[in-house]
Amino acid sequence: MSKVLVVDDQRNMRTTLSLMLSEAGHEVDDAHDGDAACDKIAAESYDLVLTDLKMGSTDGIHVLRTTKEQSPLTEVIVMTAYGTIESAVEAIRLGAHDYIQKPFSEQELLVKVQRALEKRRLAGEIGLLAAEFRDRYRFENIIGRSGAIRDVLGRIVRIAPTDATVLITGESGTGKELVAKAIHANSQRADRPFVTVNCAAISETLLESELFGHVRGAFTGAVTARKGLFEEADGGTFFFDEIAETPPSFQAKLLRAIQEGEIRRLGDSRTIKVNARIIAATNQDLHEAIAEKRFRQDLYYRLNVARFILPPLRERREDVPLLVEYFLDKFGKKMGRAATLGEGVMDYLMRYPFSGNIRELENMIEQGMALAADGVIRRDDIIPPEVAMAASPPPTGSRMMQDVIDEAETGAIQAALRQVNGNKERAAEMLGLSATTLWRKMKRLNIEYDKTG
Repeated sequence: MSKVLVVDDQRNMRTTLSLMLSEAGHEVDDAHDGDAACDKIAAESYDLVLTDLKMGSTDGIHVLRTTKEQSPLTEVIVMTAYGTIESAVEAIRLGAHDYIQKPFSEQELLVKVQRALEKRRLAGEIGLLAAEFRDRYRFENIIGRSGAIRDVLGRIVRIAPTDATVLITGESGTGKELVAKAIHANSQRADRPFVTVNCAAISETLLESELFGHVRGAFTGAVTARKGLFEEADGGTFFFDEIAETPPSFQAKLLRAIQEGEIRRLGDSRTIKVNARIIAATNQDLHEAIAEKRFRQDLYYRLNVARFILPPLRERREDVPLLVEYFLDKFGKKMGRAATLGEGVMDYLMRYPFSGNIRELENMIEQGMALAADGVIRRDDIIPPEVAMAASPPPTGSRMMQDVIDEAETGAIQAALRQVNGNKERAAEMLGLSATTLWRKMKRLNIEYDKTG
């Protein structure tokens, strides 16, 4: 669904255009004059702006300029009356996609709108990969050209200018904090604080004091009053990492703080107004957590206004070469050396399951850079030690050679299964075996994987 802003100082025209576009499947907003349009463009993100040219003191040309300054990828169509073709041509020169002369038919309008939105879509797909676009929106650390990443970047551009609460879900290591920072960097709060709290790293007893602060004497050891992290984020963005790790009792207080925009320090009877945008992230299945009474359903709905679902690296393998190049450059600068991948290493990385996602790939490349004495990273330089056991020669001794081999195979299979949380297909891929061969080995060696082990 595309989002369109209709700008016209005639109420009947706005109503008619909004109805036409809504029936065509678009999400439509409207503004009664140029000033109102500029306010909306500053606060929201639109795919297309359809604006009249002649509108009081703030005309369509000013709306066009404001749109292109605020959101260069947003397309603009100007509506002209008889005798204003010269102004329409000027609008095209300033960046408008097209113009349409009143009166016009519904079919004529929808054709022009569809062409403008198609141009917007194509420009977005190309622009999201362009260096200048990434610099403008500060996406330098979000690497990839897959469709999944293009979707994420496009949603950031659209949602960031709003004040909508954001929920980011995805496995560990998929880049949830990077997305949160990109949203903040492209919001109207970019020059205000971005405050992060890792909810899993703070004990339940300290969490409330850490976030809401406390007054002197609120508890044993509170010798002075302390401002909480929520107050530190006033005017900016508060990022709750691993939000599902908070206890339900705290979630109730957090829900009230988000709904009311105010907090109360521990031991204080007074409330403090706080204006902070909330972004939350988790690697857990919140629907499952709600069913198990570990997460409040009302808090979930409050957070789940704008949703980002980050795909695991194994579902966007076309991004692996770009990420490898990025990390080689990053650690090359850090270590003061250059390195390249040896024969077969990229093929190995393209097949690797990456249970730790991008963070695991980053660690592998850093390890490889540290071990590559001759400037070439070989497979043995990056393969995890527990997986490398499968390739290690068996020791000699008094035991039968087959026993030694069986022991080594058992250890390697169990290590691979632990790393991929019991997924036999991914474990087989990691070990360089077919799924059938792995199944036969597990049956012969009497291996039964226990996730709790």
